[in-house]
Amino acid sequence: MSAAAAPEMLGPELLSRLPTAVQRPSYDRAALMPGMAHIGVGAFHRCHQAEYTDDLLSRHFDRWGVIGINIRPPHLAETLGRQGGLYTRLIRQDNHVGARIIGSIIRVVDSQDSAVPALEVLASADIEMVTMTVTEKGYCHIPSTGALDLDHPDIVHDLANPHAPRSVPGILARALELRRTSHGRPVTLLSCDNIPTNGVILGNVVRTIASRRGNGLADWIAANVAFPSAMVDRIAPATTQADLDTVEQLFGYRDAAVVVGEPFRQWVIEQKFAGRVPCWDLVGASFVDDVTPFEHLKMRVLNGAQTTLAHLGVLCGFEHTSDAIADPLLATFVRRMLTEETLPTLRAVPGFSAPAYIERSLARLTNTAIRHRNHQIATDGSQKIVQRLLNPIRDRLRQGGSIALLSVPVAGWMAYLIKAAPRFGKCWQVSDPFAGRISALADRIGADAKGLADAILAIDAIFDPSLATNTIFRTNVIAGLDGLLSENPLAFVRHACTEPIDARLKRPTRSA
Repeated sequence: MSAAAAPEMLGPELLSRLPTAVQRPSYDRAALMPGMAHIGVGAFHRCHQAEYTDDLLSRHFDRWGVIGINIRPPHLAETLGRQGGLYTRLIRQDNHVGARIIGSIIRVVDSQDSAVPALEVLASADIEMVTMTVTEKGYCHIPSTGALDLDHPDIVHDLANPHAPRSVPGILARALELRRTSHGRPVTLLSCDNIPTNGVILGNVVRTIASRRGNGLADWIAANVAFPSAMVDRIAPATTQADLDTVEQLFGYRDAAVVVGEPFRQWVIEQKFAGRVPCWDLVGASFVDDVTPFEHLKMRVLNGAQTTLAHLGVLCGFEHTSDAIADPLLATFVRRMLTEETLPTLRAVPGFSAPAYIERSLARLTNTAIRHRNHQIATDGSQKIVQRLLNPIRDRLRQGGSIALLSVPVAGWMAYLIKAAPRFGKCWQVSDPFAGRISALADRIGADAKGLADAILAIDAIFDPSLATNTIFRTNVIAGLDGLLSENPLAFVRHACTEPIDARLKRPTRSA
């Protein structure tokens, strides 16, 4: 590559001429055949499952080429499509940057305007495994119960128009129907989203739609489709222009599909498959009989810390998670919350020390090279707080233990959405399925912490009524919301860290 020439765009023809500092696929990509599909080809998939598959192809070459499908924005044709499925995965740890080209994605499909392109791939006899990262809201489920939300607009549409589905559950149900009538080959549908028992939830929503067909599809699914649960872990923030520029500046080529991640990665998969499965266990993934203990550990510790730092961080004026945890007060708060209240709710995981896992998780969040925006982590918080905060709170209440600290980030999530309401000056834009509802409540109720908490806790799609009516929980949340809606949220966090809960609960709340 000439220094004077404009940098070339990454693509198959450039692979052999890349600088030696950039790791390249060690297998023959031209010999790859499609074996699996992935729905939701965002940064996380490209930094996690696609990398594991790339590792596997290098070690044990097999017919496991990935076809990437997006049914929601962004479109893939102009980025991954133009680059032949190739992209650069950067690993960042403070001042270190490592680059690698991932080659496991062999084709990409845009199916945002119509389900037909996605269905053609998913119904193909070549596809034996379908993985997905479609975010929590992509399952169209009720977070508090895991059941399919029959009132969801896309589900209403899909039940009325089964041959032209819009939702992930609807598309999968239709693809399985096509597989049944065309070739009948079994398939594994593997969720890789941060939802506890994600395989159970995926199975529930797909089977619920199938059962409404009334044509035997549900019975065929029971005999031919597997829905294993999985736990995935790697911090992979949204790609920025600075990340794109880094590749061009350090390595001399252009890449429109760069992804960035931390060094740590983990993938734990339930051993429940229909037909062949990639041997990801050869390259670091774990196949286990029960994913639940791993889910609890990761979601309640790492993800619980992320959600806590994201909402409190925004309220206290910090843009990134690394900025928030660099604040001594927030760092002290989240460590105490995890060690004093979350840790007693965790199930034992063979080979893991929970206290050591807490410290390692917090250390990962201090990585200054991973610019993970708090607003990004806070996206769809209503879909996340059940598993990250509300479930450990339920366990603590059953144990008779304090929830004084765990309740603070619940109030933080409320305050984050409330302050986005017009009455509160639209302090920031938010993205959450319940943002509009909570904004309307905030505009009607004003700054009355008790009134706001009562109204939000009444949303039973998020808060199970048995928890929402618990006096201890309600009292803690109201006190937390009152403090976090004040002019000095950090002062409230300091108060929560230092003052006994009994004294804090005696503080009067502010009136509207």
